[in-house]
Amino acid sequence: MSALPRAHGGPVGQGLLRASPEDFQVREVMTVVPEGQGEHLWLHLRKRGLNTADLALALARLARLPLRAVGYSGLKDRVAVTDQWFSLHLPGKADPQLDDLPEGVTLLAAARHSRKLNRGTHRANRFELVIRDLEADPALLRQRLDAVAAQGVPNYFGEQRFGRHGDNFSRARDWLLGQGEAPRKPALRSLWLSAVRSELFNQVLAERVRQGCWNRLLAGDILQPEGRRGLFPADEDAEAEARVNAGEVHPTAPMPGAAGMASSGACAALEDTVLAPHAALIGALAQHKVDGARRATRLPVQDFSWQLPEEAGPGILRLGMTLPAGAFATTVLAELLTFRNT
Repeated sequence: MSALPRAHGGPVGQGLLRASPEDFQVREVMTVVPEGQGEHLWLHLRKRGLNTADLALALARLARLPLRAVGYSGLKDRVAVTDQWFSLHLPGKADPQLDDLPEGVTLLAAARHSRKLNRGTHRANRFELVIRDLEADPALLRQRLDAVAAQGVPNYFGEQRFGRHGDNFSRARDWLLGQGEAPRKPALRSLWLSAVRSELFNQVLAERVRQGCWNRLLAGDILQPEGRRGLFPADEDAEAEARVNAGEVHPTAPMPGAAGMASSGACAALEDTVLAPHAALIGALAQHKVDGARRATRLPVQDFSWQLPEEAGPGILRLGMTLPAGAFATTVLAELLTFRNT
């Protein structure tokens, strides 16, 4: 995977990210509140030093349940402090004892609900981040922060989507093209397929960034209203260009798979040019019954706030932002600085 082009001119400095998990804090913004009764026990947990899948497995063991009986809305980082919800399916059963939660996990709340917590239930994530050892020209950094707040950033999938070593795409590609071993577990199969679609989306978006149209209308675009999942052809809306410019709707790019809603005109020509070399890979996705979809190319950064070193302390930058579920804080950070991880 090659380096992705940036929309605002490249990083303006560097810093240290995740000096400790407390420097990367995430809180789910939910749309559903547990009703207080039902077969599912919803748990609001704060975790440190664990990823979501590992905690789900620990909860299943603690409650003596199969892993499929544990639900969660989104995947969260291991090197972070995150507040997120899980659910346990307990038909006809009492609440389990939760005194032996894994180290680094705190129970914040628990309540019964009538439904399992499914992926994508939360509306957004709130991030509170600390960057240390900041080296950046203050004026340039302020300009870049203002640009990101006003215009958003390209909605790239972040590096987390491609595995701890960044090789999920290459391994999945080799498997799908019959040149490598198959994933050994259903969960790994899902991650690999997701990595392929994410990489192909990133490639299309990267070309739109190069051509300066990641945040403006192309003829034949498929558009998505801000904060909603529905799609519609731009050609059906006489005000489409004005609405894109105002941030009411966003252009989209394909998440390849079996035939989905297709663009036309100049948009289709751009997408076809990027994706044509991957026709066999896309065909393999369809054979594995992966549905085609589309994702917005622009990521608005809501409630964006910052404290520069004169407020936060020498060499420290504090950032706060709210991003829709499925978006990556690291894609916002990449428009600002380059980072060292501990």
